[in-house]
Amino acid sequence: MTRRSPLLREWAWHRRVWRLAWPMVVSNLSVPLLGAVDTAVIGHLPEPHFLGAVAVGALIFNTVYFGCNFLRMGTTGLTAQAFGARDFDAARATLARALLIALVLAVALLALQGPIGWLAFYLVEPSEAVAGEGMRYYFIRIWAAPAALANIALVGWFIGMQNTRAALVLLLTVNGINIVLDLVLVLGFGLAVAGAAWATVAADYAGMILGAAVTARLARRHRGRWRAGALLDVAAMRRFLGINRDIFLRTLLVVTAFALFTTLSARQGDVVLAANAVLLNFVIFFNFAFDGFAFAAEALTGRALGARRREDLSRAIRACLAWCLLLSLLSVAVYGLAGAPIVRVLTDLEDVRAVAYDFLPWLIAMPLVAVWGIFFDGVFTGTTRTAHMRNNMLLAFVVFVPCAWLLREPMGNHGLWLAMTLLYAVRGIGLGAVYARIQRRGGFLPADTPRVS
Repeated sequence: MTRRSPLLREWAWHRRVWRLAWPMVVSNLSVPLLGAVDTAVIGHLPEPHFLGAVAVGALIFNTVYFGCNFLRMGTTGLTAQAFGARDFDAARATLARALLIALVLAVALLALQGPIGWLAFYLVEPSEAVAGEGMRYYFIRIWAAPAALANIALVGWFIGMQNTRAALVLLLTVNGINIVLDLVLVLGFGLAVAGAAWATVAADYAGMILGAAVTARLARRHRGRWRAGALLDVAAMRRFLGINRDIFLRTLLVVTAFALFTTLSARQGDVVLAANAVLLNFVIFFNFAFDGFAFAAEALTGRALGARRREDLSRAIRACLAWCLLLSLLSVAVYGLAGAPIVRVLTDLEDVRAVAYDFLPWLIAMPLVAVWGIFFDGVFTGTTRTAHMRNNMLLAFVVFVPCAWLLREPMGNHGLWLAMTLLYAVRGIGLGAVYARIQRRGGFLPADTPRVS
């Protein structure tokens, strides 16, 4: 029995990772489902410009909200550390700071909605019909900004509080209400693009109300106080803003890299652009799946760091890495066996299918390369070593841009996919090297650090 106890302890950590990860995997995969329903509902309207309008409008908000994802990541790491230290006053203060920043950003978006909308549609250059309906969608949905940004912060807090099921309930509620109201307002009441926008607004505010109720319940379960003095603590706010700045800059580089990939795809013709758009769905899918285990890494490493438990930190990292590697092998198997059928489901255009088949091997191998950067992002977010994430993403971006430009000429689209693979490879290798250096210097916690009882 004594010999088996270490194995049993490791197995317990694997179960803990799975309990935290699966709700986030499910909720993440509901996002593309919502996009598919939106497309199907709007796609049944009589004119094609309605679909283009929602696509352009959604692109604006997806870009803005993805850029604001620091509200989730920064909140998760600091909350998990406070949870591990049993400092529930600090956990409450972290949420309050995140919500305060979300409110400031939302007010700025509402105040600047005119210039932001004009600039976005100027850059996209849609047709007159698409622009008209797209602006209608945009100027309705912008009023969901306070709720949408608050929900991002709430999800981060729930994960940090080791309660991913609460995050699952919140996200499924938002997406479920959005789908139902899409059907009712667009098809039932004939509100077209405006109906889709109002559906999103209502769903976001319903999610925020539910999130507030869940937050109150969690706060009662974990004793502590909401203190205005903690919210206004200058040092704590400076640290919170510094972490969020690092994550924002890292996210901005990711968005820019994918935008450049799409731009260079378009320069190779409509068929290559369409084929790459189909193949990017493979990237989105495994990113969503891996993110569930990265979130578990954020929650568990942050909790162990806050509790000053070196062994727990090591076990959490090992267990999360094992799950991520298993998922990467599973992704390779699925893409290898079912990649071509998936392409056929995503498009019925034969010329696009033929081009996608040529570049499918890059996507089959991609999970083995991408898993390392995504996993280490979770570890460094949980331990709030966000400057390393920022610097490493900058290095990966600096490698990606010239490779994407220079390899596209001699290698065609293979050069573009090679550059994308290098982007992921540099992220993984760079963060792995930083992690190894931290371990050589004593790890995230010095050996003599007292534990929190």
